[in-house]
Amino acid sequence: MKRIKLFAVLTIVLILTACSGEKKKNEQSLDQAISKIEVMDFHSTHRCMTCNAIEKNTKYTLNTYFSRELEENKITFQVINVDEKENEKVAEKFEAAGTALILNVIKNGKETKIDLTDFAFMNGNDQDVFSKELKAKIDTELKIL
Repeated sequence: MKRIKLFAVLTIVLILTACSGEKKKNEQSLDQAISKIEVMDFHSTHRCMTCNAIEKNTKYTLNTYFSRELEENKITFQVINVDEKENEKVAEKFEAAGTALILNVIKNGKETKIDLTDFAFMNGNDQDVFSKELKAKIDTELKIL
């Protein structure tokens, strides 16, 4: 019985860790000539329905409203598995231990990280709301580039 309780507690902790995120806005500097928005969808190997919906709805939004910006590399989109060794450094840089949706706004080489994870989880399963709000957030950031 103790093993079952321990297993249940560990499972809950694992799920909460894999699907957690905090709103943060951090700044760092890069090459001064770079100005773009990196949309980064972090996830773990084992994904829930909402985690999959976040990726699907982010792709939909970018392809529907920002296809020109994607072609021009003014906006980039990356799907990153935090469990893969080669993604360890980028996951650490963006403090992504599981599912996270990050806008990394780079203006004149200066990075501003905007964590949209809470927004993504609250709206991930509603494509219309998710897409409308994500579009508005990206539009706002594009205006300052």
